[in-house]
Amino acid sequence: MCSTPVSRRTVFRRIAQQRYGDWPAYDSTPLYDRTSLAGLESDIRTVSETWFDHENHHSVEQFVSALPLAYFRFSAHDRYERSTHYQMDTLFRVFVLKELHGWKHETVLVDFLRNRSELREQLGFETIPDQSTLWRSWHQRFTADLRETVETVARTILIKAQNAGVEIPREPVRKLRYHGSESGESKLDNQTPLEQAEKITDHVSRIVFPAFSLDRGGGCEIPENAYWGLQTYLGLRENLAANEGARSFIHESRRDRTPLGHGHRDQIRGLPIEQIRGMYRQAVQQLINELAETEEFFRAGIVAIDITEDDPFTGDRTGHEDEIIGTKEKTDEYAYQWATVQLVGNAVPLVLDARPVRKGESRKEIVEDLLDSAEELVHVDNILMDREFDSQHILEMISQRGLSYVVPKRMQTSEKAQTKRLLQRDQDRYETDRKLHLGKNEWHETTLIYRRKEDSEHDDHRQYSVFMTNCGSGNLTEYGYRWEIESGYRSIKRFMAATTSKDFGLRFFYFAFACLLYSIWRGVDLLVQVDLTGEYEHSPIVTADNTLTLLKRETGIG
Repeated sequence: MCSTPVSRRTVFRRIAQQRYGDWPAYDSTPLYDRTSLAGLESDIRTVSETWFDHENHHSVEQFVSALPLAYFRFSAHDRYERSTHYQMDTLFRVFVLKELHGWKHETVLVDFLRNRSELREQLGFETIPDQSTLWRSWHQRFTADLRETVETVARTILIKAQNAGVEIPREPVRKLRYHGSESGESKLDNQTPLEQAEKITDHVSRIVFPAFSLDRGGGCEIPENAYWGLQTYLGLRENLAANEGARSFIHESRRDRTPLGHGHRDQIRGLPIEQIRGMYRQAVQQLINELAETEEFFRAGIVAIDITEDDPFTGDRTGHEDEIIGTKEKTDEYAYQWATVQLVGNAVPLVLDARPVRKGESRKEIVEDLLDSAEELVHVDNILMDREFDSQHILEMISQRGLSYVVPKRMQTSEKAQTKRLLQRDQDRYETDRKLHLGKNEWHETTLIYRRKEDSEHDDHRQYSVFMTNCGSGNLTEYGYRWEIESGYRSIKRFMAATTSKDFGLRFFYFAFACLLYSIWRGVDLLVQVDLTGEYEHSPIVTADNTLTLLKRETGIG
């Protein structure tokens, strides 16, 4: 079946109801406008993602003819000054069709249009342009950047259609093209990872950073991108505060106007925490969409949920007792706490979402919130958590979602007694079913797995760890992946700007932006590896410092 007004309305209603992002992109962030090719690419990626999921949409040609383009100003990319017979938006659609089929010459395109009267009508052609007109339009009328956008858009459409099971005219190349690379191919003999990372970082930053917006209104002299540039700059050096960083930023930036430290903090303090989280999720969604166009990234995997602490707070916390809540180890220190959900295992370790932890919030509430975000971004198979999430109500909630889990259990009297029996028998492993009481005669069924630690320094029950799982002992080895989240936290805190402010929103923004820089680094590394070798190995070949330095350039520094 073809698209209809009803099916198109359904698609755009779904887009409007999406949790992350707005469409069109130029209307959702001041970093794009109606002439932005990056915004156009983002919009087509957003629409095609939903379009081909509709049961009536089985044609890439129908998508190209139905795609709304009236909002985009092609005039900025039209090198002809005189009036012409064919409109730029119509030619754009035609050349996307040509690229979809992979045709090298315009003659084949002309024959294709001649044999499809209905498609010609949908495209808005009264007469079919000849081969020479199309050739001149492509080579002389379209700018080089617009030609590159046509190629990028066609590749995106092919991938989204293929992912939805729609028949496509040719196999898409699951390899990205980046500005500054004419062929889009890497030469291993003369292309270093850092050189390739520069192009990819530029590409990724143009996709991710527009998700952030300060809602400042019009007429502002300092470009909004300067604020994100300064925030990235603060992450380049450890313990760099906004005031000192802003002074250095003035000298190192290529910008005419840059924010001062107090102005930067004031803008960020005005952002509600839910807005910060929404922007963060939108940015990660954009990053995932880009990574998903490679065969090495899969929208499925293991996630780890954990809570980390900010540096210990030593000042007066009067009035902030619900936010500066202490430490997980129950010491006499106080600290802000942040919770995250992160991809682990063989997947690229992205931080999918982050949120603050307040006094009085239950661990179950935190896990539910983070899982809601994670499941909108990727398909979650298994959840790994620390023993602070050892709660039968959390485990029951996870099982009710149809998900599996591995969680270490805090040893009570019965578990300690069991480990003593295992010690007497010199038994390394033991598995038993257990029912955990939920209340009102309701129970959660789980499996307890006792495992002796290798080279333990203890000679009592502490030689053993006890895990709870609902997915069998075979998945217990996956718990070893959880160490990655601790490794990730070390890098994230390295990217955080320093501050003594007690403002909860500012503190959380610094942490969330550091999580974004970390995720960009790991995403860039995956794309560099795939581009240079065709494969992805978990150990990064691009360093975090290199990625931040490249991001620094792309945001107007150096």
